[in-house]
Amino acid sequence: MSKLSFDRILQSQGFGTRKYCRELIDDGDVSINGVVHDNHKELLETQGLIFTIFDEEWTYREHVYICLNKPGNFECSRKPSHHPGVLTLLPEQLSWRDVQPVGRLDHDTTGMLLMSDDGPFIHAQSSPKRHIPKLYVATTAEPITEALVEKLLSGVQLHDEPEPLAAQSCVQVSEFQLQIVLEQGKYHQVKRMLAAAGNHCAALTRTAIGQLNLSSLGLQEGEWCYLEPEHLALLISDAEK
Repeated sequence: MSKLSFDRILQSQGFGTRKYCRELIDDGDVSINGVVHDNHKELLETQGLIFTIFDEEWTYREHVYICLNKPGNFECSRKPSHHPGVLTLLPEQLSWRDVQPVGRLDHDTTGMLLMSDDGPFIHAQSSPKRHIPKLYVATTAEPITEALVEKLLSGVQLHDEPEPLAAQSCVQVSEFQLQIVLEQGKYHQVKRMLAAAGNHCAALTRTAIGQLNLSSLGLQEGEWCYLEPEHLALLISDAEK
């Protein structure tokens, strides 16, 4: 169990500088269970703490783990250059917490994007050594052939890669669409592999990471949710089952 002063708690949750958090508390803008707590020095147990600021309820979280159903034309960068950044889709408090994308999706790629302020989690999820499978649905510019699927499964040679890269699985679902599972996480990998195999990617969405599927979270494009421990337990490789 740990106790922190109320102003430090609000600051840790991304509500601004410690001075501003003190002002929120001292002005009576923060309540717990309907009771205003206006002493910023008050020590509170953080575990299970739920507080309300300006009529909005918040749960204390030591770290946040987020899944965003990323829309197109958003950049996975804290300093975007040509399109809005994905952080603009989240409450400002999460940006103050230094939440960052786990890996990258191209600006025109949609689907499952993990975000967190937990450095070790970000590193672990990004590490190629864990071989975490990621499921993509790719729409192609030209009709899909059996030969294309076979090439993707057997491996294609990409520029600047020492060895051919192969899909873990590849299933055609329609004339112009296939599901492809990769575990390497190379730069623009799906698009580059399709081009190397003789086709081109017209649209791409990521629908699952590990055993966690985007559809199970019920998120529309642009929506996000906190990931709870039961969700995090699904972000594993096949070897970790």
